[in-house]
Amino acid sequence: MPASFDFSVSPFDCLSEQEQRLVSDHVDVGYYREGATLLAPGVEPAHLFVVIKGRVQQFDGEELVASYGPDDCFDGRALVTGKASSRFVAQEEVLVHLVARQAVSELIARNATFGALLFADLSQKLNALAAHAGEQERQSLALGRVAEAFLRTAHAVDADDDVISVVRVFQSRHTGNVLVHDRRTQPPRTGVFTTTGLQRAVLTGAPLAQLPVREFATFELVTVRPQDSLVEALALMIRHQVHRLVVMDGERVLGFLEQLDLLSFLSNHSYLITVQIVQAEDIPALARAAEQVTRLTALLWRGGAKVGAIAQLVGALNAKLFERAWQIIAPPDLVANSCLFVMGSEGRGEQLLKTDQDNGLVLRDGYDCPHDLAAVCQRFSEALTAFGYPECPGGIMVSNPQWRQPAQAFGETVRRWLLMPDAESLMALAIFIDARAVCGDAALLAGVRAEVDRLFIDSDALIARFAAAIDAFEQDSGWWIRLFSLGDDKATLDLKKAGIFPLVHGVRSMALEARLACTGTVERIEALAALGRLPPNVGAELVDSLHFLMGLKLQSGLDAAGSGNGRLVHLDALTSLQRDLLKDALGVVKRFKAMLRHRYHLDML
Repeated sequence: MPASFDFSVSPFDCLSEQEQRLVSDHVDVGYYREGATLLAPGVEPAHLFVVIKGRVQQFDGEELVASYGPDDCFDGRALVTGKASSRFVAQEEVLVHLVARQAVSELIARNATFGALLFADLSQKLNALAAHAGEQERQSLALGRVAEAFLRTAHAVDADDDVISVVRVFQSRHTGNVLVHDRRTQPPRTGVFTTTGLQRAVLTGAPLAQLPVREFATFELVTVRPQDSLVEALALMIRHQVHRLVVMDGERVLGFLEQLDLLSFLSNHSYLITVQIVQAEDIPALARAAEQVTRLTALLWRGGAKVGAIAQLVGALNAKLFERAWQIIAPPDLVANSCLFVMGSEGRGEQLLKTDQDNGLVLRDGYDCPHDLAAVCQRFSEALTAFGYPECPGGIMVSNPQWRQPAQAFGETVRRWLLMPDAESLMALAIFIDARAVCGDAALLAGVRAEVDRLFIDSDALIARFAAAIDAFEQDSGWWIRLFSLGDDKATLDLKKAGIFPLVHGVRSMALEARLACTGTVERIEALAALGRLPPNVGAELVDSLHFLMGLKLQSGLDAAGSGNGRLVHLDALTSLQRDLLKDALGVVKRFKAMLRHRYHLDML
């Protein structure tokens, strides 16, 4: 066998040593000139082709449907069915491995994962990939560092302070331990006073106001560094039989790592973030919690959590974050007489990393806000910017008067969107029907949203104009061609334009026609399938495609390390399996768009 065969690429990376030897014993090398046909329709293939060098194009009739480069393989489906249905042509000089059909058939029989990844549909490929990944060593929350955990503020007192004074610090700071600075010693020393020390003080029977806290403090600190692993920190707690560690960066104390917080981090990090959000008393404290949400997203993704579950959790945490920010910034009477809502991916519960702000405010009719409403809303938008959410270029924020109105006025705005539809108003409507209440009186938003269902008439023309936005980026993206241009190291694909937006908006259009109240894309797909408006197999493909594209976007955003939200993916950076799955997912979107064009007669617009 040629030494260059690479077993580290899909689908060969799931083979055992014995199965790899089977490939080694049944592989050869083939060479094809530019323009040569490697496999023609109707021909029974004798080999599985694995590209070593060059590019091969796949045609259905005259239509280019796929392109294969180094490490890609084809045509597994033809090997299974016994006949090729497409024409495969060398775009340039091509060198390939030829794996004998007999060996491939035996591998499919032996290894279900190999077979699924080779020729199954998108859903089966993703399931096989998940099962295979579960067998691999994945990064877990236990591999996190101390700096990633929730650190409690280390409040300090003087060693000469009496116990009663320190207990007042406990009460006012919502804590059960403080640092104790003893300046009488040389050199000065630092210790910790906890509720355990308080118990010892009480048991002396002496007046607590007369007892200096130094007598009940522990001056042998057990410390840990922010770069230390959480496993090491837990081992220290067990070794020293303590319930907290002092986290120090050099000589600087960063805070306390509590045993409860550490164990909660390892088992349910989201609980700690919720506590941080609920207990936050100012915007800077909320900003720190917002950073933790992003860290949690990365930890869960790298730990193997499914992207749909991550999105649900992040959506719930973000809702708490926005709610608490509004409660801190807006006066109580304004909170009680309004409904703050989010839209876009946040409203659908599909946001994973921070994207542009999309929010609005419905005010109760007759409420005369005694505050500077514009200033309050501006502070809220600035707070979200501080959390990492950029301002919306289109101004879809509460700081824009058009997106903060009394209920009746908002309802009139919705009526204009419906009765006088143009491109701008239909897009505003699309954004609004994804709205989800996060703070205040949710009935206010529900009342305005009801205007959509009340006024929406069974107008084929209106729904067709609404659905036509699925093609908004068709000419701009050119995604199918760029996906085949992998030789260009600058080739990028906008995942939102190429796949996520047309899928989401197509489902949204069908949900609007069916008058569905749910906002999540997966919820809408399931409801449409239950109503018989969407074939179940199409619905399953759409869910799988959406989650794959969301996961790819998340991975791209995490790889960008804060320099982008992941919309642009560098195609050459993808593995052969990722490219294969991307082609399948975008193929699902392409077929869905064709279905919508036929359903709503979009070609006639």
